[in-house]
Amino acid sequence: MHPARIRRSLLIGSVAAAALLGSLPTSAKLGGVALQAPQACSAPTRSIDLFAERLGKGRVGYGLTPGSASIPGPTLEMTEGECLAVTLRNGTTKRVSMHSHGVDYTVASDGTRLNSGCVRPGAERTYIFDSHEPTTRADGTIDPGSAGYWHYHDHCRGSPHGTAGINAGLFGALIVRRQGDPLPDREPFVVVMGPGAKINLKRAPRTPTFRANMGERVEFVVIGHGDLLHTFHLHGHRWVDNRTGLASAGGDETQIIDNRTIAAGDSFGFQVVAGEGVGPGAWMYHCHIQNHSDAGMGGIFLVADAAGNVSTETQRVLRSYRRGHSGAGQHPHSF
Repeated sequence: MHPARIRRSLLIGSVAAAALLGSLPTSAKLGGVALQAPQACSAPTRSIDLFAERLGKGRVGYGLTPGSASIPGPTLEMTEGECLAVTLRNGTTKRVSMHSHGVDYTVASDGTRLNSGCVRPGAERTYIFDSHEPTTRADGTIDPGSAGYWHYHDHCRGSPHGTAGINAGLFGALIVRRQGDPLPDREPFVVVMGPGAKINLKRAPRTPTFRANMGERVEFVVIGHGDLLHTFHLHGHRWVDNRTGLASAGGDETQIIDNRTIAAGDSFGFQVVAGEGVGPGAWMYHCHIQNHSDAGMGGIFLVADAAGNVSTETQRVLRSYRRGHSGAGQHPHSF
């Protein structure tokens, strides 16, 4: 079964709500958890649990099952037209929440202090996130739909904006696909740039090494957090600067890029074919602000041959890269 379809099948659950949109009483329940009203949809098509847990050394993360919390949290996927119910269970010692970008929700699922969306330690709360396909409005303008590379994060811990939660690791990717979108051959590669000059709260050589075989379609999701401006640059590969990173037709003149600026709260994604036109090897990804990359804000996209083999030379390059990034604050731009 295709990896993306496996992810969706793991998330699918049978759920139902008893009242209509706008009239759902606050005592209504979804899977035994009280819902706040009104919500963006009255009958979610899928349901998941999300666990906020401590990870040690001041870190916290989200996970789909108890004990599985990670930084970033799990990548959540929807297809336009689906409505997702997420029950957040707080296993930390502070109030946390889930605030999502890009999808449809009412103030009851805003996940902020402002709208009383925080979850106390030991408590739980269900958020409802809807999505929709493109439509034409009555005035002739276009509603572009929900498809995109979005993200979710805490909005309660430490401040009304969840700064302490984000700094500690409470964030993850949210992908909304359009019917017919190509699916990647592997799990999406999530790159969270910031807070600070870090990727996924780590510095090289502890940043992720993303692996693929020659010819596989892979997907990057890039998210910005913190107080600094960054760029994302991927060596050896290019993408179209649009929703998917793919050209819509042979005559598509949308700009092709290999570097994109990202600020806090931004997110984008794209698909590329691993090694297309350039071959296998250790390809860097990094922030192109020089003192950020020098501080370890980069990692490796490792492309093996079609059979999954990594050459002796590429293994040597990887060892050299790791040695060159082993000293704190002594991170050369190239290896």
